[in-house]
Amino acid sequence: MSTFLRTIEFLGLSLWLGSDVFLSFVMAPGAFRILASRDQAGAMVGYGLWWMHMIGVVCGVTILLARLARTQTFASLATPAALCVVLMIGLTVVSQHSISPKMAALRVQVGSIQATAADSPLLAEFSRLHRISVSLERGVLLTGLVAIYLMMKELAAGQ
Repeated sequence: MSTFLRTIEFLGLSLWLGSDVFLSFVMAPGAFRILASRDQAGAMVGYGLWWMHMIGVVCGVTILLARLARTQTFASLATPAALCVVLMIGLTVVSQHSISPKMAALRVQVGSIQATAADSPLLAEFSRLHRISVSLERGVLLTGLVAIYLMMKELAAGQ
């Protein structure tokens, strides 16, 4: 049972990181390259981001529950690997429930990001929020890579 639960932990983290890599390096650039307008591409990426965030939170909670079931101690949730997963969940929740809604509201307010004047304060605010969003996703990805490394160290140490 321990091996199965550890597999769930690794699978959850792999799915989460894989979805982040796919959205960031395949879907988003492809949408902006292929779709007719930046507004359409942004809508497509926003849709994908929502799903990626939901997948991430579900995977994160699953990882922590599998870890708890495997170790049968709450202390295992205070290990560096588990704290990385908690941080990933936190960054994802902030992005989804704080940054994304503000960006969506700005999109509605300006009507078209693509057609908005370059010197618009609303466009400047949208760009600032976009940079924060990208930084949060970068943080999730880097923290996830650290979590995989730490989980491998735990496995090697027989924990």
